[in-house]
Amino acid sequence: MPLPWIWFAALGLYAAFTFWYVNTKGALSADEVDAFLEKFRAIKGMTPETLKAGREFLESDDGGEFVMVNLLQMAPSPVAPPDGGEPQPSSEVMGRYTAHFMPALFRRAGHPIFMGVTAASYLDQWNVAPDPGWTATGLVRYRSRRDMAELTVDPAFDDAHEYKIAALASTAAFPVTPMLRVFSPRIGVGLVVALMAAFVHIAVLSFGS
Repeated sequence: MPLPWIWFAALGLYAAFTFWYVNTKGALSADEVDAFLEKFRAIKGMTPETLKAGREFLESDDGGEFVMVNLLQMAPSPVAPPDGGEPQPSSEVMGRYTAHFMPALFRRAGHPIFMGVTAASYLDQWNVAPDPGWTATGLVRYRSRRDMAELTVDPAFDDAHEYKIAALASTAAFPVTPMLRVFSPRIGVGLVVALMAAFVHIAVLSFGS
């Protein structure tokens, strides 16, 4: 006998996930852009070039998700942490920053897509500056530009950001708009929810027979 309540519950669960994972607030308004830029100006180390790029990025908001490409050159170890403790490997000092940043990113439906360690220097190089010695690369998905801006100006990261500065010799980051996606968490979560509903359905029918 069909048990439609199981599938209605599964559909509701997946709808709740989608509502959280996808930006439902739309693109940034002009007032929001101005408010964020005012806060950006107060951030230590913010340059005119970064502010200009930030304004262009926020003003061109399409309301969709994006991926931040991060190129990292870790500082030579050991590194003196900002709290004045014993020198540590730069990766551990960086971990003090990510321990604060990642939970806040997850709460806003953001997450890493790929993390990797550099295997060699540039194998193809054309009209670009020499490789400064990138040691790692990370791709991070953001639900919206609003989420990124909120994380950037969150005062909770003021102290944690010092660990990132200490751990890195240099870094470069730029946003990209996804054009081709082989796999999306929305597909994975949908499959898991459907599989769980199928198991529950089978279990109920088995015990009821």
